[in-house]
Amino acid sequence: MSSIDRSQSVGGTRTYEVRTYGCQMNVHDSERLAGLLEDAGYVRAPEGSDGEADVVVFNTCAVRENADNKLYGNLGHLAPKKAARPGMQIAVGGCLAQKDRDTIVKKAPWVDVVFGTHNIGKLPVLLERARVQEEAQVEIAESLEAFPSTLPTRRESAYAAWVSISVGCNNTCTFCIVPALRGKEKDRRPGDILAEIEALVAEGVSEITLLGQNVNAYGSDIGDREAFSKLLRACGKIDGLERVRFTSPHPRDFTDDVIAAMAETPNVMPQLHMPLQSGSDPVLKAMRRSYRQERFLGIIEKVRAAIPHAAISTDIIVGFPGETEEDFEQTLHVVREARFAQAFTFQYSKRPGTPAAEMDGQIPKKVVQERYERLVALQEEISWEENKKQVGRTLELMVAEGEGRKDDTTHRLSGRAPDNRLVHFTKPDQEVRPGDVVTVEITYAAPHHLLAEGPVLDVRRTRAGDAWEKRNAEKASKPSQPAGVLLGLPRVGVPEPLPVAAGGCGCD
Repeated sequence: MSSIDRSQSVGGTRTYEVRTYGCQMNVHDSERLAGLLEDAGYVRAPEGSDGEADVVVFNTCAVRENADNKLYGNLGHLAPKKAARPGMQIAVGGCLAQKDRDTIVKKAPWVDVVFGTHNIGKLPVLLERARVQEEAQVEIAESLEAFPSTLPTRRESAYAAWVSISVGCNNTCTFCIVPALRGKEKDRRPGDILAEIEALVAEGVSEITLLGQNVNAYGSDIGDREAFSKLLRACGKIDGLERVRFTSPHPRDFTDDVIAAMAETPNVMPQLHMPLQSGSDPVLKAMRRSYRQERFLGIIEKVRAAIPHAAISTDIIVGFPGETEEDFEQTLHVVREARFAQAFTFQYSKRPGTPAAEMDGQIPKKVVQERYERLVALQEEISWEENKKQVGRTLELMVAEGEGRKDDTTHRLSGRAPDNRLVHFTKPDQEVRPGDVVTVEITYAAPHHLLAEGPVLDVRRTRAGDAWEKRNAEKASKPSQPAGVLLGLPRVGVPEPLPVAAGGCGCD
C-alpha cells in the first residue's frame, strides 16, 4: 500500500475519502479522482476519519496475490458504518475493479459504484446515478475514454508533481497482469505534456516526475523511437523547472540517445530506476523479459560512464517459478557488479491471471525467504558502502515535507539530493520551507539516508517555497480543508518496512 488519503464529513457539505493502493500510477490517478470530486462540489475532510466520509473511494491494485482479500476486508469494515448512515456511498476503482468487475458487487452488495482504469472520469456521474436509481452502478470501459491528464486534479504537493506521459503497456511479462488491466500503451502528444509542465511551473512547481508504465517506451504509439530523449531535452528548456525525474524505464527500450539526453540536460537528475527482476538469463527468458544479464550490465556501465555520480536503483523478484540456486547466484552477481544505491526486493507471489501463476516449479516459501534474506543483506552492505562515498560532498537539497519522521525530535529538516538520496540536515536559524533549496556538507552515511550535521552553508528561497507557503496560508484560512500529504517522488532510500511496490506497478 503506497498511500492513504483520509477525510471525514465537514458541515453540510458532502465529503470524500480516497484510499490508494499500489503504484505511482494509482497515486497519480487518485489525485485525479480527488480533483473530480472537488470539481463536483465534494470536500476532502480532515485526516483520521476512518470511513466517516460521505463517499469512500478505493483505488485498488491487483498485482499482489492477496489484493482482493485486503479489499474485501476493508469493505467489510465499512459495511456497518454504511448501514448506520443512509446516504453514505462506497466506490471501488482501479486495477482490481477492472479485473473483478461484477464480482465486487456480488461479494460486497453494499458497494455503490465499480469503475475501471479507463473511465475514472465517470466517477461523479456514477455516484449521482447510483444515488438517484438506488442501485449499484458497474461501468468498466475496455479502452481509454480520456487521457487522465485532461481531468481536474487535486495535487498533493505545491512544489513536486507527477506528469503522466503514457498509459498502458505493450510488454507481456509472465508475472504481470497490468497490461490486461491498463491496456496497450497510449502516448500523450509531446505538446500536451510540455504545456502541462509549463502550467505547473507557473504555479510554483519546480520538480516533476515523468510517469509511465514503461516510461522510456514513449514514442512507440506515435512512431518516434527517440521521442523520450527529445522530451527530456525539451524539459531542459523550460525556465523555472529545476528537477526532472522519470519512472519506470524498461531495459529493452533504454537506448543511447536517452543516456545522452540525461547527461546533457542539466535539470534531468542523476538518478535512474532500472528494474532488473532477475540476473539469470533462463529466468529472464521465463519472465519474458527481452534483455539478458550482459545487456543489463552494459546499460549500467554506459550510464556510469556518462553520469559518474548517478544513483541507480532497481527492482528484483526472488523465487520466480523454476529459479534454481545457480539462477539466484546470478542475481547476486549482478547486484555486486551493478552496485545499486538501493534495491526494491520482492518475494515472488502468484498474481491471479498471469502465466507465471500456472508455471511448474513453484518455489517453497522457506527457500524463497532464505534467498530473500541473503539478497537484502548483500544490498544493505552495498547501499551503505555507496552512501559512505557521499561523505564530504557538498550537495544542494530540495527541502521536503513529511520525509523525516524524527525531524521534530532531532531538530533537523529533510531534503532530497539531486540523485534522490534522502538527507537529514541541521535546522538553520532562518526560515526554510518545503520547496526551498539548501546547500549542505554530508558528514555521515547510513544504508538508507545521509546526515549533514554541520551548519547549512546556504539557503535559497524559491518560487516553489512561495507556492508551498501560499497553499498553507490558504488552508489555514479554511480549517475544513486539511493539509495535503506529500506524494513526492519514488523513494530511493527505502523506509521501513520495505515497500510493496516501487516503479510502475512493481512489475517493470
